[in-house]
Amino acid sequence: MRAWPAPEIPTLPVKGPAVALHDTPRGELVTTTPTGAARLYVCGITPYDATHMGHAATYVAYDLLNRAWRSAGHDVTYVQNVTDVDDPLLERATKVHVEWTALAERETELFRQDMTALRVLPPAEYVGAVESIPLVVALVERLQAAGAVYRVEDDLYFSVTADPAFGGESGLDREAMLRIFPERGGDPARPGKRDPLDCVVWRGEREGEPSWPSPFGPGRPGWHVECTAIAMEHLGGAFDVQAGGSDLVFPHHEMCAGHAQVAEPGTPFAQVYSHAGMVAYDGEKMSKSRGNLVFVSALRNSDVDPMAIRATLLRHHYRSDWEWTDAELFDNVDRLAEWRKAIALGAGAPAEPVVTEVLAALADDLDAPRALAAVDAWVDATLGTHGLADTSDPDAARSVHVLLDAALGLAL
Repeated sequence: MRAWPAPEIPTLPVKGPAVALHDTPRGELVTTTPTGAARLYVCGITPYDATHMGHAATYVAYDLLNRAWRSAGHDVTYVQNVTDVDDPLLERATKVHVEWTALAERETELFRQDMTALRVLPPAEYVGAVESIPLVVALVERLQAAGAVYRVEDDLYFSVTADPAFGGESGLDREAMLRIFPERGGDPARPGKRDPLDCVVWRGEREGEPSWPSPFGPGRPGWHVECTAIAMEHLGGAFDVQAGGSDLVFPHHEMCAGHAQVAEPGTPFAQVYSHAGMVAYDGEKMSKSRGNLVFVSALRNSDVDPMAIRATLLRHHYRSDWEWTDAELFDNVDRLAEWRKAIALGAGAPAEPVVTEVLAALADDLDAPRALAAVDAWVDATLGTHGLADTSDPDAARSVHVLLDAALGLAL
């Protein structure tokens, strides 16, 4: 599957520091230590509706990681999936009387356009669930050989007890897992399961649903095993960072880790598990089921500057839960106008301190609010309290302009 076009990224004249991220299992900052190219997997969309701000916040957050690694001198191998066959997609297609393949392609294309507008660097490998089916089949066969898969009617389930480390990624106790599992696609009450927490790795053919041939009978992949198979194929074991929204901590990332660690005993799925917070609107988490969505495409079509959208997302630390408001968006429209005014002056307050602070902030758990505060301070110093620029650095504007694009993805 094709990704979106890569924006041109200017080269910074200085090298950024090593990048530390908060690791969910350990509950602390961990300095990433890539060997060769840094390897990143970010879970992708299920394309049954347009990109909302909750999605955008996650992809912009890990775009900062991609850029921070590059600033630190690393090449980056970034992989993302598209769950282009799954229950929510099929249900929506039936409801709106559209072929599920057409719906998936339409919404995936809209996602590409949104990511392009927000200047998110594209993945090196952008892989759909449908095209990953041979990888899934091979992985399920490995799990079968390890004795970790069993059949319930036409479906195959992964036995979570096959992974001695199960629960280590989320840190949740069994009671919490059993509470969350049915809320996020699990079926703990299904008769015939060995453990209520076991998850589907191959869903047998249902009437009226798409299916593909396999050694287990016709069917389609489970959700979790799809990401595991794609990540293992394109990144290998113990890759640097597995990332996504905090709603993926359990069961999705826990199950992914379990599949991989049974298939390759002794090798962790990822070295760091990083999770972005949730974005609310009208007092509740933004979600398709609630219908309280703010779409990137709708704002773009209303002539809102995509850089103002991105700046609004960056004003909040990626791990925080926060609420989207139109007032904040338009505050950022005005603030970017001030930034552009300062850059247009050419000369300005010294650029070296802001370059150092922005790169340090992003290397410190992607602290974008701290980075933007440093730019705000430079703009205020450059424009002065009466609009009179400090001309102590004749190349300041050029340096800051490059910094904003390379490190923060803000092209002004």
